[in-house]
Amino acid sequence: MTYNFTYTFPNGTRVFPNGTLFDPGHYKYHTADGLDNGGPTGWISILFLVLFSISTIIHLGQTFYFRRWFLLPSIVLGGLGEVIGWAGRYWSSRNPILKKPFLMQITTTVISPTFLTAANFIIFGHVILLARAQRFSRLTPKFYSILFVSIDFIALVVQAFGGAKASGSDPVSGGHIMLAGIIIGLVSIVVYVAVAGEVVYRIYKNKPYHVNMPDTVESYNGKHGLEHHHALMVRALAFSSFVLFIRAIYRTAELSGGYQGHIIETQVYFNVFDAAMVVLSMYTINVFHPGWLLQYRSKDVWANVTGVEEVPKPKESSNSSLVGSA
Repeated sequence: MTYNFTYTFPNGTRVFPNGTLFDPGHYKYHTADGLDNGGPTGWISILFLVLFSISTIIHLGQTFYFRRWFLLPSIVLGGLGEVIGWAGRYWSSRNPILKKPFLMQITTTVISPTFLTAANFIIFGHVILLARAQRFSRLTPKFYSILFVSIDFIALVVQAFGGAKASGSDPVSGGHIMLAGIIIGLVSIVVYVAVAGEVVYRIYKNKPYHVNMPDTVESYNGKHGLEHHHALMVRALAFSSFVLFIRAIYRTAELSGGYQGHIIETQVYFNVFDAAMVVLSMYTINVFHPGWLLQYRSKDVWANVTGVEEVPKPKESSNSSLVGSA
């Protein structure tokens, strides 16, 4: 969408032919004709709005079908936030002068992926539990979930506080606070990947951390490794974490320059390194869903995480072949 201006003030404020003032401070995306288009591209906004809506609806259905209730306040809520954010961006594409849709999208698109990382943390804790691999992990499944979800919650609170300030009269300080929250989330992903990677490495190399615990993983046909469906879940989590890590790096670089700079003023960067990364994360968990890859009853996992020692062995399935061995 291109706008014809009759006059441009030195500070960048422009005047429409009807006399309306337009402050390009909300968006500064450049067009081929050298002007600021005043908002996100409409069809791109519709595309991501549809993609996030479809994935969120599927996640909601999967949550109820598989009765994995922890996904409601994590992936489903995060997807809903992305839907709201991209609705705001589409609104901005139609009404670029309005401040409300700009603030709506900038807050939700920053905060929402935090809920997805929380889901990844919890799911991997369930993998450790159901693969009976506690002896290979430094942390118990219960403490694993508590630790990383707590860090994620701190990152969420910091980002939300920054978003509130950015929506008010102090957008500069608000942006800096949101940046701090994103960095906290970035660090949590790095630590999570390191801890999870160590667990998987120890399983396949048969190097238990707790040597006095029973070797339950070896009971699968006498070989060390993860069953096929558990290995698929780990690979899906690895990919999901990778794309969310890329997104966090992009957001850190974007907000480190405040609300001005080449990165934040280049729309394609946001579309590729933020929106597309979150879409890939959500659809990955849609396809490789814990509801069918982690065969358990929700109450069994919840009971064990809260202190029950014995865990029922996962249901036998045709996919029970091992992936990898020592």
